Amino acid sequence: MSSRLALLVILLITLALVLKENMTKRPEQLYVTSTGHVEMCLFCHKTEKLDAAHDTKILGCSPCHLGDALAIDKIAAHKGIVNNPGDLRVVEKTCGIEGCHAADVKKVKNSLMATNRGILATLLYYWKEAPDQNGVFSVEELLKSGENSLAIDYYRKLCGTCHLWKQKGDLPGFFGEKGGGCTACHFIKDESLDPEAAKKVHPLITKKVPASNCVRCHNRSGRIGISYTGVYESENYGTPYEQGGMSAKELPGNRFYLNISDDIHHRQGMVCIDCHTRNEIMGDGTNYAHYEDQVEIECESCHNREQVGITRKKAQLTNIIKQDKGYVLQNKITEKVHPLKAPKSGVCDFQGHKRLGCDSCHATWVPQCYGCHVKYDRSDTDLDKLTLKQTQGWWSEGRSYIRYERPILAVWDDQVVIVTPGCQDIITLLDEKGGEESQFNSFTMAAISPHTTQAKGRACAECHTNTKVMGLGEGRAWKENGTWHFAGIDQGVETAVGTSPPLDAFVTIDGKQLQRGSRASLRPFNKAELARILRIGQCIECHKEYTDKVWQKYSPQTTCPVFTDEG
Repeated sequence: MSSRLALLVILLITLALVLKENMTKRPEQLYVTSTGHVEMCLFCHKTEKLDAAHDTKILGCSPCHLGDALAIDKIAAHKGIVNNPGDLRVVEKTCGIEGCHAADVKKVKNSLMATNRGILATLLYYWKEAPDQNGVFSVEELLKSGENSLAIDYYRKLCGTCHLWKQKGDLPGFFGEKGGGCTACHFIKDESLDPEAAKKVHPLITKKVPASNCVRCHNRSGRIGISYTGVYESENYGTPYEQGGMSAKELPGNRFYLNISDDIHHRQGMVCIDCHTRNEIMGDGTNYAHYEDQVEIECESCHNREQVGITRKKAQLTNIIKQDKGYVLQNKITEKVHPLKAPKSGVCDFQGHKRLGCDSCHATWVPQCYGCHVKYDRSDTDLDKLTLKQTQGWWSEGRSYIRYERPILAVWDDQVVIVTPGCQDIITLLDEKGGEESQFNSFTMAAISPHTTQAKGRACAECHTNTKVMGLGEGRAWKENGTWHFAGIDQGVETAVGTSPPLDAFVTIDGKQLQRGSRASLRPFNKAELARILRIGQCIECHKEYTDKVWQKYSPQTTCPVFTDEG
C-alpha cells in the first residue's frame, strides 16, 4: 500500500512539474547586453530609459539592482533585489563594483554629508558632552551602536533627516525625498509628470546635478541653499496676508518666507556644482571634522589677478577656460560661459581692507535666528529619524526672533568674516511627569559663508557706523572724555539659570566676549579694533569715497580738526 502511495505522489509531482513547464511563458531568446551579460530582466523591463552610460542595453538591470538576472520567474528574479542602488548599505555591491565607481565609495562614506561628524561633534561640545569639537562621530556608527545621550537624542529626532545614510522614502512628504546615498544627488525626476505617472518612469541618473537636489538638505540651519536663491525664511506669522489668509509663500514644515536679493551667481544662472568641486561634495577620502577642512573653493579661485582657476588646495577647476579676452567659467549644466572679473582696483585692495574676507563686504544679508528655546519632555515620545522608532523624549523648538539685515562681523584667524547666531540654545528639561527638571544655556556665534553675494559691496557707513555689524548689538555708541561707550537695545532674556547675554551682541564696548565662537580661533573685534572702526565712522560723514585723498594717507594717528576728542 505504501509503495502505491509513493508512486501516486511521484506521479502527482511529475504532473505538477509538467503543467508548470507548459504554463511557464519562456522568452523566445536570451537577452544579452552589449557587454555580453545575460540579462533576462529585459524580457519584462523593456521600456525603462536611462542615460547613455547606464542604459539597460549596456548594463541590464541586475548590476545596479541585483536580484537574479538568469531567472525567468518574477519571484525568483526579484529575490534579493534592491530598489535604490545608491543606498550606502548596499553600494559596494552596486555603484561601487569594480569597473564602475569603486574609488568613490570610500570617499563618499567619509564625506561630511555622510558622517555628519561636524554637526555631531560640535553639538556635543556645545552641550558639554565632549571636551572639544573635533571628536570622531558618524551616522553609520550611531546606526550600528544605538548610542544615545541628550545631545545625540536631539540630533536623532530633530537633525537626522539630512545625511546620506538616510533612505529615500522612509518618511512622508518632503522629508522622504532626502537621503539615499548616491541618489541623493544623482537622481532627478521628470517634474512634468504627475506623481502616479512618475512612479512608472525610471529616474534619470545624471552628473549634472541641479541646485534643487542640493536645496533639499541645505535649507535649514545655515540655510545657504535657500539663501542662494533669494529665499529668506521669515517669522512664522504667514505675513503678508493674502485675502485674509496666510501667505502662499510657504516652505516645507510650516515655514513662511520672503523673496529678497538672490546671490549674484544664482542670478547669472550658476548652480552649486559650477563652483563646488567633486572632492568638496563627495569627499576626497579623508574623514574631516569640519566643513572648512573639506571645502576648497574660495572667491579668489575665480576672482584673481594672477592664478585663476586654482583652489586653496591647489587643484585645478575643470570648468575654468582661458580665452583671448580672459578667463571664463563654463556652466556645467547649460554650458553657458561667464566672464570672470578680477577684484575692483582701489576698493577690494584698499589698504584698510586687507583683512576683509569677500563675504564680509559682498554678502549683504544672512539669516539670523536668535534665541532657540529648546524643550525636552521625558513624559512623551518622538520619532528617532535614524531608527524610525518612537522612543522616549519629545523635542520642541521656538525662537526669540529672526532677522536678515546687517550681518555681524568678527575675526576668524586673521580674516574678517560674517557670523550668525549658531545654536543660541536655552534648553529646558522636563521629567517623566512633565514637570520642570532643569535648564542650561549655550550661546554661540558661528562663522558662515551666507551665499548671498551681491556685485556691490556694503557702503562704508554700514560697517563703521552700525553697532550691530561690529558685534556690539543694536544700540548707540558715543565717545565721552576720550572713552567709547555703548547702550544696547537687547538686554538678553531671563532664564532659570540667569539672564542671557544680549542675543545680538558678541562683545562689549570694552572688548569682553559675551558668547562662544564656533571655532577656537573665531573671536569678536577686540577693544582696540572697535575703537578704530568707530573712529573711522566719524570720518566718513565727510570723507565718503575711497578716492578721497584722506584715506590714502590715513593712519590711526591722523588728527581731525572737526572731532577734537580723538583719544
